[in-house]
Amino acid sequence: MTFKLMKLASQSQLSSWLPSIHPQVWIFATGRFLSEVGTGFTLFYAPIFFVNEVGLSATSVGVALGSASISGIVGRIVGGSLADSMEWGRRRTLLLAMAILAIGSLVLAATSNFTILVIGSLINGLGIGFYWPAAEAVVADASQIDNRRETFAIARLADNLGLAIGIVLAGFLIAIIESYRWLFVIDAISFMLFFGVVYVGISETEQQQIGESEKIELFASWIAVLKDRRFLVYIAVNIFFTIYISQIHSTLPLYFKNFVIKSTTEGFAQTTISVLFAWHLVFAIICQLPVTSILKRCSYTLALTVSAIFWAIGFGLIWVSGTVSSHHLLWVTLALAVFAVAIVSYTPSAASLVTELAPENQRGVYFSINALCWAVGSFIGHPLGGWALDQPQIITNTYWLGFIFSVAIAVAILQYLNRILAD
Repeated sequence: MTFKLMKLASQSQLSSWLPSIHPQVWIFATGRFLSEVGTGFTLFYAPIFFVNEVGLSATSVGVALGSASISGIVGRIVGGSLADSMEWGRRRTLLLAMAILAIGSLVLAATSNFTILVIGSLINGLGIGFYWPAAEAVVADASQIDNRRETFAIARLADNLGLAIGIVLAGFLIAIIESYRWLFVIDAISFMLFFGVVYVGISETEQQQIGESEKIELFASWIAVLKDRRFLVYIAVNIFFTIYISQIHSTLPLYFKNFVIKSTTEGFAQTTISVLFAWHLVFAIICQLPVTSILKRCSYTLALTVSAIFWAIGFGLIWVSGTVSSHHLLWVTLALAVFAVAIVSYTPSAASLVTELAPENQRGVYFSINALCWAVGSFIGHPLGGWALDQPQIITNTYWLGFIFSVAIAVAILQYLNRILAD
């Protein structure tokens, strides 16, 4: 009886805000899901492929993947401006991004040396740069104050669900065909499917159809953003979060493969890594809406502080997994579950805070700078992780402790941000 009452209460709470989600959000989430299935084929396997199959060092792979942040900076700056432009807008920017990303994936599929890897990474970085400001602006435009975090949570839920399915399918595909290159071809196809969804189902959002009196010149728009002290403080702390996330995408898969640790010479098999990251994403999917609902009662800075604490706990568990003599799989499983909670605590609150700070006709530029944090995080995180994996194991294991100490800095910045937001 108690279970039935809880179930009815949960359904009632879900139905109270789900119908208010803009229909365009559901269409856009479908496209994101299809794209992320393809991304799941490559995201966690790319470092393993480039190191163990192509024969590059972990450091060079980290540098090459980090180079995407260079073109990503250009893409984010231009993409944010295009997304706010009356002549171009969110929709066309998204279509351009999907085309570039498809080309980048095909180049990565043909990688045989460091130079081609860098070229493919630069193309991918440019596409990602165009994508994120427009994508976040589309979701922000379709949200309302009372359902903003839930709207962003739906978009992230589609991302995580697609990634989880892609990772599982990739693990089976590798076991069958024993070729990583086809994973990048499938990724390119998924981007073209997303292109089709945007082309057919996404219209320019109402906020983009503003009058000339509300239009702001490009240069003045960027100057206004860079004078927003509250936003700049948020950006400073957001870089910490993006560096943390970059470790999951590039450093941890290779760490699990080559270091953790069934013996001194053998890490986890590809199928085990596939299941581990699928578990990470499935747990994120399960937690996304409940965690968003709980943290909706909190301020943005408190929600981000909760996320930071979970990141510290997760990195601590990764350190334990590399130092204990047994039960490595258990510690890694726990760590990835904690990271899942950290991510679902972070993403909707961070995007909602940017939406709150940004004027409607400057959301593309605000989300452009917000997306630059991801470029900076990748630029720092990928090479740093690659360097750590090329060191003696004692340094590699201690590497994770440094992130725990960095969380204290992030929390201090968040407390300062909370004070200036209250002013």
